[in-house]
Amino acid sequence: MTTATASSRLRTRDLTYIALFAVLMAVCAWITIPMTVPFTLQIFAVFAALATLGGRRGTYAVAVYLLLGAVGLPVGAGFQGGLGWLLGTTGGYIVGFLCIALIYWLITAKLGESLPVKAVACVLGLLVCYVFGTIWFMVVYARTTGPVGVMTALGWCVFPYVVPDLLKLVLAVTLSQRVKGFLR
Repeated sequence: MTTATASSRLRTRDLTYIALFAVLMAVCAWITIPMTVPFTLQIFAVFAALATLGGRRGTYAVAVYLLLGAVGLPVGAGFQGGLGWLLGTTGGYIVGFLCIALIYWLITAKLGESLPVKAVACVLGLLVCYVFGTIWFMVVYARTTGPVGVMTALGWCVFPYVVPDLLKLVLAVTLSQRVKGFLR
């Protein structure tokens, strides 16, 4: 086996970390304050997975979390799961977690994993998640309830979450710097 093949394979330890962070995302989703888009700690867990595990393994953790929810396990806010959870009005924000992860992976693969690069990658990913989730929300809401304006959707789904999400980002990246030293 070549060195390139060995380094691209996931070891048992990698799979364990991926599974642990997918579970952390579920637990953080269960800590919720009900609103139009529930206020949860999910995004904290997404940022923590990426900043701690790196782009590749962090993205896999997010994908595992989404797949667990898609097959019906109650990993979402309010113990929701299934395709209805992913395809509902707030599903775009949940699928947007994968956008955050892919953007993080791309940016850190190209620019390295310094603290400023991690922070910028998370912020850019969060912006894309907001855009993707808001468009999704408006389309699904229009089909089920009636049309809603962009500013109304942003007022319901984005503006109340910006500052808390940025605080979660800072906390996750800061904690990951400390935790990463204990992981191999």
